[in-house]
Amino acid sequence: MEYKDTLLMPKTEFPMRGNLPKREPGMQQKWNEMDIYKKVQERTKGRPLFILHDGPPFANGNIHMGHALNKILKDFIVRYKSMSGYHAPYVPGWDTHGLPIEQALTNKGIKRKEMTTAEFRKLCEEYAYEQIENQIEQFKSLGVRGDWDHPYITLKPEYEAQQIKVFGEMAKKGYIYKGKKPVYWSPSSESALAEAEIEYQDKRSPSIYVAFSVKDGKGVLEEGVNIVIWTTTPWTIPANLGISVHPQLTYVVVEAAGNKYLVAEALLEEVASKLGWEDYQVSQKIKGEKLEYIVAEHPLYSRDSLVMLGEHVTTDSGTGCVHTAPGHGEDDFLVGKKYGLDVLCPVDDRGVMTEEAPGFEGLFYDKANKPITEKLEEVGALLKLEFFTHSYPHDWRTKKPVIFRATAQWFASIDKFRDELLHAVKETKWVPAWGESRLFNMVRDRGDWCISRQRAWGVPIPVFYAENGEAIVTDETIARVSELFREHGSNIWFQKDAKELLPEGFTHPGSPNGEFTKETDIMDVWFDSGSSHQAVLEERGDLQRPADLYLEGSDQYRGWFNSSLTTAVAVTGKAPYKGVLSHGFALDGEGRKMSKSVGNVVVPAKVMKQLGADILRLWVASVDFQADVRVSDAILKQVAEVYRKIRNTFRFLLGNLADFDPKQHQVAYEDLREVDQFMLVKLNELIKDVRQHYEHYEFAAIYHAVNYFCTVELSAFYLDFAKDILYIESADHPDRRAIQSVLYETLLSLTKLLSPILSHTADEVWEYIPGAEEESVQLTDMPEYQQLDGADQLKDKWTRFMDLRADILKALEEARHAKVIGKSLTAKVVLYVNEETKALLESIQEDLKQLFIVSALELAGSADEAPDTTLKLEHAAIVVEKAEGETCERCWVVSPKVGQNEQHPTLCPRCADVVEKHYSQA
Repeated sequence: MEYKDTLLMPKTEFPMRGNLPKREPGMQQKWNEMDIYKKVQERTKGRPLFILHDGPPFANGNIHMGHALNKILKDFIVRYKSMSGYHAPYVPGWDTHGLPIEQALTNKGIKRKEMTTAEFRKLCEEYAYEQIENQIEQFKSLGVRGDWDHPYITLKPEYEAQQIKVFGEMAKKGYIYKGKKPVYWSPSSESALAEAEIEYQDKRSPSIYVAFSVKDGKGVLEEGVNIVIWTTTPWTIPANLGISVHPQLTYVVVEAAGNKYLVAEALLEEVASKLGWEDYQVSQKIKGEKLEYIVAEHPLYSRDSLVMLGEHVTTDSGTGCVHTAPGHGEDDFLVGKKYGLDVLCPVDDRGVMTEEAPGFEGLFYDKANKPITEKLEEVGALLKLEFFTHSYPHDWRTKKPVIFRATAQWFASIDKFRDELLHAVKETKWVPAWGESRLFNMVRDRGDWCISRQRAWGVPIPVFYAENGEAIVTDETIARVSELFREHGSNIWFQKDAKELLPEGFTHPGSPNGEFTKETDIMDVWFDSGSSHQAVLEERGDLQRPADLYLEGSDQYRGWFNSSLTTAVAVTGKAPYKGVLSHGFALDGEGRKMSKSVGNVVVPAKVMKQLGADILRLWVASVDFQADVRVSDAILKQVAEVYRKIRNTFRFLLGNLADFDPKQHQVAYEDLREVDQFMLVKLNELIKDVRQHYEHYEFAAIYHAVNYFCTVELSAFYLDFAKDILYIESADHPDRRAIQSVLYETLLSLTKLLSPILSHTADEVWEYIPGAEEESVQLTDMPEYQQLDGADQLKDKWTRFMDLRADILKALEEARHAKVIGKSLTAKVVLYVNEETKALLESIQEDLKQLFIVSALELAGSADEAPDTTLKLEHAAIVVEKAEGETCERCWVVSPKVGQNEQHPTLCPRCADVVEKHYSQA
């Protein structure tokens, strides 16, 4: 007889190797065929709703690691919620309007100016849908579960119809107005931009000090005194209409190099150093408020420059006398408005100087810096020119510098409901907590929102104009446009003239001849996506507003979190979300931003092709996602190693349940041995902790808790000694069935707990679990935490035992290193312990040798009686010797009793008994 054939070794067809890149697509195909999303929704219908509202990625290009991080985090939450008592539909969405798509078509050779706006928009729409299809497949390949057949898309007619209603409601409340004021303007995009579309990059700029000669000193300053201004934008000098000073600052007239100059006293030393004034005398001190209405002469043109008082003036840099061009700066505009100045803006849409800048017309604004500076020098007004590098606003799409430029734009007034917005921020739960102060400060400090864009591809601003130029926005016109957009889409705005778009028979006192025109600007894309609470949460019957959670990258505090809050509070008086969770950016392994030019980009598709989506998902679970996260081949390799351990744990559990039927063999908790009960207590602690971590979005804590449970509490302890019983004893031995009962509970619980994270692997494991009736683990609920009888006492007792066991394992390792023993089963352990530890060991009914995985164990006396040569550790003094006897051929235990059975001379009595009882007949 081959004794090895009598062992009950693990048997399972669950593969050791994950081979995820090949296996996952098949799993995803199976989910498609069974329509897993629909089945999950049907199963949870009627439960309380949990809505995670998807922030729409832009429909352009392949997904990157930031997309993967975002969508996987959302999937963790939605999957968990649907397994923990909630109905959690997940509707993915896409942002589809705006410049990047126009640019993509231009790059493909589409000639925009050779077609109508409607024709061009049709091409944009087709391109957007192509991109969405591509991204859907990529998101699905990550294992993300959602209503992919019915996503929300900002270009869809029903979405645009609701967006028009949002605009109409805001207009009705007086929050929408048209005005000429400076806004961020992108010459490269030829369009206004919102603050959310600005990013900062370093730029080299000229820095000039310029003298403005006093023409009318109002009895305060002599004529000819030079007011010194400082600017880093010489191209705005032709737009200068004034000089701002702070009313409370002290200003000084300085005599230097034969001239008189006015600067703020606090900046005198710095200015004198810059301008090389070695011997200078202060001849006069004046309070800023006394300088109001003094008139200086523009250095280039024969026009006045008015001295005004402005609280925005600081002594951080410059001269304390601020060059003021109302057409090119927000503070300039506001102070100019107060003093009745014009809004002069001698720069066109393309950033080219106009005829309003005589001598420089036709020059691109940046190219105009040099000739303007040269002209200032020629007329003797230039006091100093130097260059410096500073952080400067750029268009986040074209990456080119932007300017402040006054144009007629549509705005949403923030001032009119700022207090409501701030209250809504305070009412929201923010994770991380600093998100609240970040958005609160943004809302508190932000100016009015410029919502108009001078582009073709977007949702038109639904405003009509009467013959007298009056803007028309009424309940009637809004309802009509919304209705038309729902039926035909917004392209109809560009296909029909104003009269056809207005309600039938519409009249207006400003149009005596019945003629009307329509607005040609489109809405800011942030207004598009920011209307999703109305166009998705309200539009769809299976969702609700406010959503329970918005989850996006930390850049969305100035983007989607902000625009959604603004439109929702404007329309409903409340935030569109109950909670906001933000994540950081995906960086390379060194913590650098990913860049194609640097060559450090980690591409999700490549990771999935090499390692599999579940490795990517496990990486997401492993990181502190609320901060910036790092990813590299080396980091993913470490994650793959953790995955291998988890998979091996699943395989071991499955392999040892091959002959286990939970309906027949499950042993009740009260009938288990203490060590088995202890493992169920530890399992329930894991269930409790993991579920709490899911509730608080602490996925890294789940990753570490499961990894520790699998490697330390299961593999290094319970499974380690359990092999001796599982493999050696007869199939129905009570101890074996007890251990199998624990393994079964552990397998079920681990599979469910990990299902939101390792979505493919958990479903694969589920197929092999004996007695699992549901066709997918996704159609089950999370395991419930149970407060087991005597759990605290068991935990206390067996934790003390584990501490002692750790000492023994250390002693065995040292003896192995000293070549006293080979494997631990060749050892005899002699223990010297105190009375408390002795009582602990005597209270344990299980075989201590088995628990320590040694062949012999002796309690020799107290720790004080141990010989000096004994290894003295924290909980015991330990002697490790070679065990006496022969090695059993079947179980590898060393025993003096091997050879006592004549029929089975190479077996120990236990193995001989098992073989005789259960295998002799065979």
